[in-house]
Amino acid sequence: MTTGTATTAAEDRELLRSAAVNAGIIAAGYFRTEFRTWTKENASPVSEADLVLDQFLGNTLLGARPDYGWLSEERADNAQRLTHRRVFIVDPIDGTRGFIRGEDSWTVTLAVVEDGIPIAGVVYAPARDEMYDAALGHGARFNGRPLVRQRHPGRTAPLIPAPGAVHQELQAGGLEYARGPAYPSLAYRLVQVATGHLDAAVTRRGAQDWDIAGAACILREAGVGFEDVCIGALRFNRPEIRHGALAAFGEPSLKAPLHAALVKVYGCPQPQEVDLERR
Repeated sequence: MTTGTATTAAEDRELLRSAAVNAGIIAAGYFRTEFRTWTKENASPVSEADLVLDQFLGNTLLGARPDYGWLSEERADNAQRLTHRRVFIVDPIDGTRGFIRGEDSWTVTLAVVEDGIPIAGVVYAPARDEMYDAALGHGARFNGRPLVRQRHPGRTAPLIPAPGAVHQELQAGGLEYARGPAYPSLAYRLVQVATGHLDAAVTRRGAQDWDIAGAACILREAGVGFEDVCIGALRFNRPEIRHGALAAFGEPSLKAPLHAALVKVYGCPQPQEVDLERR
């Protein structure tokens, strides 16, 4: 196994920030213009901007840290990443559908994971000029300042975006809440729980490492709960990069109803599957 380096989490965070800003500048050249798009085998969209940013980020990040592994949405997975203690996990444009439609909440989402734990994370929304970042033990920040979760004044019920089936289960369970906006970028949706713009956010089964690793670091450093509703703490850079149903919650009281609703809708894996997911 390749050993880690002496580089600190804070240094990795700064590298991710710089790379994300420059990637955002490149992406801005495509945003709300005519560019090529197509559909991948899993029916998800991709654009030429995704591939250009992926190439830029690979050259920049691996150029600076050649001993790190690599996992990106826009490249074929390579099991060699499993031999590295530290790995870059990258989504060049999270929320590609929104990017293609000209919506402004798409993000560049980056993380460094060490031994399965995100130690540095960035979620950058260039069109909104919003930079969220964190480093293990150094707290979370928004546009360079400490990120402190603040619930919006005057809100009388939790604001939670949820898929239709989960929405029905939450209502059936008696939770009083308002249904919040479902931003196309999952990472952006998650960090809004850290800001207090949302009180919770959930995901269906199937989110992949690059969707959530950067946000997971930010949420943890902001003191926001974020976990798999069936198996608990999240681990990254495993052979299986897909995750079960997930819940992020700003208030501990929301954990139980969110978990119950998600388990009811999506179920939990069998014990042998759980063992594989923890590896």
